[in-house]
Amino acid sequence: MEVSPFVWTLTVIGIVGLLAFDFFFHVRKAHTPSLKESSIWSALYVGIALLFGLGVLVFGGTTMGAEYFAGYITEKALSVDNLFVFLIIMASFRVPRADQQKVLLFGIVFSLIARTGFIFLGAALINSFAWVFYIFGLILLITAGNLLKPDSHDDDSEGLVVRLAKKYLPASAHFDGDKLFTVENGKRVLTPMLLVMVAIGGTDILFALDSIPAIFGLTQNVFIVFTATAFSLMGLRQLFFLIDGLLDRLIFLSYGLAAILGFIGVKLILHALHENTLPFINDGQHVNVVEVSTGVSLSVILGVLLVTVLASIFSPKGKAKNAVSGARRHAIEYLDLNYETDMNERDKIFAAMCREEEQIRKLPEKYKKLIRNETEFLDQLRQAHAEHDKAQVRAAAEN
Repeated sequence: MEVSPFVWTLTVIGIVGLLAFDFFFHVRKAHTPSLKESSIWSALYVGIALLFGLGVLVFGGTTMGAEYFAGYITEKALSVDNLFVFLIIMASFRVPRADQQKVLLFGIVFSLIARTGFIFLGAALINSFAWVFYIFGLILLITAGNLLKPDSHDDDSEGLVVRLAKKYLPASAHFDGDKLFTVENGKRVLTPMLLVMVAIGGTDILFALDSIPAIFGLTQNVFIVFTATAFSLMGLRQLFFLIDGLLDRLIFLSYGLAAILGFIGVKLILHALHENTLPFINDGQHVNVVEVSTGVSLSVILGVLLVTVLASIFSPKGKAKNAVSGARRHAIEYLDLNYETDMNERDKIFAAMCREEEQIRKLPEKYKKLIRNETEFLDQLRQAHAEHDKAQVRAAAEN
């Protein structure tokens, strides 16, 4: 089905309007969003995406609607996986909690621009060269294999983009609010805020290399590819603050995504064989193979994600890993006086760390082996308790 320029224009205006609203009413003033705020806006953006999908279903037909929902769900799952990397990048640069919203919104906007470019490039290649489906399929199969590697979201691993940013873009040692440049010793220099935006922007380009072939494996309708990708990114900022404490709980997410990407990769290769024009395969003739329907694809994607999430939530190992990583992260955040300056928020961080400590004490011995660098970890907890005791004494003296 062809989509008119008028519908394209309205859609783009709507997406840009949502991003502008997000910036001027939520991100422009640095603050730490509450759980309630994140929950409401996450639900709102998901609701908008679903309503748009219903509109596609009504006006575009069953096939077009199913393609949109399959693409949206796949891209949303990949976006959640990307949050792991965003978390590692911001921890590496020690971005203050109140300024993380602006970094994430920049990442979303940059990602949307980069992926739009990849979408139209991919569409042009597909229209000109049917063999591109072979390449897309291989990319997804390789990505699926990489997701199966252990420690694919290692908190100690900064990644190539982060290392390059730190090496070739020297900056001041400290943040200056959310400014990208500051004056230090009379000279204008970069701030870590600019570095983290460069790192996230570069990482977004790498993400696009996986996500765009994935959605083209579900539909070749450029309008569906663009809107499913755009709406999957909308609300990602709020989702980060809503589930950042639960990300480590999703220990089987990488396996589920590997299964989905592998499935789509195989589907793409089957489609490439069906449309084959390469002379060294079946003498350049189309190969009579089974092609996977959109309905089957949507069912597989939903089924794999459901099993993955439920298995992660009820996994004892997932609960243990979440407690350990959470206690470590909250101890580091509490000790970093620049991370959160609001005393009420600092108390919440300390209380979360204490709850996780209690969970760790109750863990069976086999799960305590999940604690890497145990001596350093315990020392961080002791320092956090000592700092909290000092803060209590200071507060009592002031009163």
